[in-house]
Amino acid sequence: MEKLEKVEKIREKTGVSYEDAYNALSESNWDILDALVLLERRGKIKGPERSTYSTREESETFKNASESYEESSRKMSHKERSHVIRGKLKRLFKKGCDNYFLVEKGERVIMEVPLLVMVVVLAAAFWALAIALVAGLFCGFRYSFRGEITEKVDVNGACDKAAEMCENVRKEFEEL
Repeated sequence: MEKLEKVEKIREKTGVSYEDAYNALSESNWDILDALVLLERRGKIKGPERSTYSTREESETFKNASESYEESSRKMSHKERSHVIRGKLKRLFKKGCDNYFLVEKGERVIMEVPLLVMVVVLAAAFWALAIALVAGLFCGFRYSFRGEITEKVDVNGACDKAAEMCENVRKEFEEL
């Protein structure tokens, strides 16, 4: 920006005279922010009721402002908090319904269950489900996941490794 443009910009924003804008800019090495601070200190423009300008990040005002912001963000109303929680639960429910747990034997899909149902069954009967899944691996069943979960995490790779490991153990046991 040229000097004249900077003077115009300060005049436009503050309403001071050309002379005041020019003097403030020249004294502040043509930095607009510093010129505004200088004009404010001289009483040429009215600043906010309470403010401090500092280039240091660790100033007291900065600490107080950041603490105040953090405190106000922690003080969400009950209604706002419940709205946020409700939104997160909706997204979680949708992801649980859009992703599926598959049980396969050979090339045939035996069972395809929404992931949400698997989580509920897992919570209700963890040990029974865990034993059934491990026993299924030794009986030749394979497990996989379908949906957007497979795009983000290689869950199916881990399932395949577990199935291969159980297959190897089963073959070694048969050889004995």
